[in-house]
Amino acid sequence: MNNTKDMQSKKNVSVDNIYCLDGRVPIAKAIPFGLQHVLAMFVSNLVPVLIVAGAACVGGKGPADGGGFDAVQIAQLLQCAMFIAGVGTAVQLYPVWKIGSRLPVVMGVSFTFLASLLAVATNPEWGYEGMIGAIIVGGVFEGCLGLTAKYWRRFISPIVSACVVTTIGVSLLSVGMNSFGGGQGAADFGAWYNLLVATVTLIACMVFNSKATGVWKNLNVLFGLVVGYVLALILTLTGLAPMIDFSAFGDTVSKVGLISIPLPVFAKGIMPRFYPGAIVAVGIVYLVSAAETIGDTTAICTGGLGRDITEDEVQGSLACDGFCSALSGVFGCNPITSFSQNVGLVAMTKVVNRFTILMGALTLIIASLFPPIGAFFNSLPDAVLGGCTIMMFGSIVFSGVKMIAACGFSEKNMTIVALTFSLGVGVTMVDPAFFSIFPPIVGDIFASNMVAGVFVVSMVLSLLLKENEE
Repeated sequence: MNNTKDMQSKKNVSVDNIYCLDGRVPIAKAIPFGLQHVLAMFVSNLVPVLIVAGAACVGGKGPADGGGFDAVQIAQLLQCAMFIAGVGTAVQLYPVWKIGSRLPVVMGVSFTFLASLLAVATNPEWGYEGMIGAIIVGGVFEGCLGLTAKYWRRFISPIVSACVVTTIGVSLLSVGMNSFGGGQGAADFGAWYNLLVATVTLIACMVFNSKATGVWKNLNVLFGLVVGYVLALILTLTGLAPMIDFSAFGDTVSKVGLISIPLPVFAKGIMPRFYPGAIVAVGIVYLVSAAETIGDTTAICTGGLGRDITEDEVQGSLACDGFCSALSGVFGCNPITSFSQNVGLVAMTKVVNRFTILMGALTLIIASLFPPIGAFFNSLPDAVLGGCTIMMFGSIVFSGVKMIAACGFSEKNMTIVALTFSLGVGVTMVDPAFFSIFPPIVGDIFASNMVAGVFVVSMVLSLLLKENEE
């Protein structure tokens, strides 16, 4: 009898349906709860694109050589990032064939790939074109793996994921500190105003995170960004420091317009290139992202729905992760994945309604139609980004350490962790001649990408060492 009533309530439009996976919710109630999910991830969704696009080599030339992307092109890439995040979220909520989980999962541009993408995109031989090619191939690879997840997911043990997540955080610390100082290679790197703005931004994030309660904690990065930008704006308008270039807004509007449709990377004059070394370097991280997605979707089911995840949901979530990341590559953006902060939001609020979260996805898609939004975020000074991201990157390290602790300190795990960091990280700190006896592709993959080395070493050790080895 109760089941019949539950089914009937889901068919009707009801406010109570926000706590049900299916069913319609009044628009007036669905929109604010959907926006809540978007605000929790909005800035984090765009920052990886800003960092990679700002440092990438395009056509063999980096920003220091007069190459790279201009402000208008970066604004267009940010448009695409919002669009793909909205589309990926919608597919997770309402699957296409077997692609999608039907779970309240919010998708966005992943920080997990950032270190590897920077290693590929800043390599003049591969550049942004090689990075896009690797993202497309790797996304299709993960999508196909997702459809066959039941055959392989047991091989990626929790200690492997823990080591890789920790390494990702460590590898990004230098990126955050370079932004903190005003941007690597900037003429005013380390200037007083850069350090001032970055410090104030960081303090604002910390204070908001410590004082805010409930769902508001998820907006600490957004709050810090606003405070930092306002301070940079004051310094610019008073003539004390040239921190914000307002010409980016005018250029974007004049060249792209107030409204435009996000376009694939081919329409921007960039053709993906497919280099084996770049594909392997990025493809390895897709396996790590798959493990993270399994963790996020499992947490959604246990924390939000009060049940275990099903095999079909695992496969659908991974397939969406991969194929939507390949689509993101087609639009010139970084891979996307499930956002952990939104998983926490679901567990906290118990709002799991797919229709409600779809309103957030549609908000992202609508926002992607307005290039000035991308131009605004592209005008953020590096120091503001540094103040926001240094805390985010540090939290990735902390998450990895917590994951290692959760795995336990058995002899096997201690051996894996010790050798993984010694070998996987160590090879990125030696003379490149270390790889001279190997095929060039080996040096291309491991010499500057500690994430790849850590994954391979930890994976091999987890398969070879016995569980009871003492």
